[in-house]
Amino acid sequence: MPDATPDAGFACPDLTRFCRLDELGLEVVGQRLDPDLAVLACGVVEPDGWCRRCGCEGVARDTVVRRLAHEPFGWRPTTLEVVVRRYRCTGCGHVWRQDTSKAAEPRAKLSRRGLRWALEGLVVQHLTVARVAEGLGVSWNTANNAVLAEGKRLLINDPTRFDGVKAIGVDEHVVRHEALLVRMEVRDLHRPAVVAAG
Repeated sequence: MPDATPDAGFACPDLTRFCRLDELGLEVVGQRLDPDLAVLACGVVEPDGWCRRCGCEGVARDTVVRRLAHEPFGWRPTTLEVVVRRYRCTGCGHVWRQDTSKAAEPRAKLSRRGLRWALEGLVVQHLTVARVAEGLGVSWNTANNAVLAEGKRLLINDPTRFDGVKAIGVDEHVVRHEALLVRMEVRDLHRPAVVAAG
């Protein structure tokens, strides 16, 4: 079969970069595509083999799988199955897991890219929490709790969020007519920025 790859400006396909997992410190090692779900098997790129307590080298003990909802591609929910090594210290016996904080908060069910996708969906695209949850392949509660926590961290806890704002506009509109759910946004009228939503 002749080489059909164009020469100028093209590189070999790279699923890790395409799915933006390099930003999360992960590397794709396998994939499973179902009609309604994409699952990417990932490994943590950075080794984490030194004890945080005594500084001795650890020995790989076993692995665990951490499942994270990631941003969907083509509205197909994408799940990351991250294989995380567990180590045991040769000095003090302490056991720890590889650091996955670049990929997600501890105990989080959404990757950092999945969480960003959810926030942009709600604030910019005006999607409902139900639609965001469907896109991520998680429950409504999981999506809602993650978005509320991140929104609070980014907006409510930021004392500089009104810096430079000269005029504020309030916009109310019905999101779903049959249930008469109302969404209210507080916007900076001089920049395209939402400073609060509810």
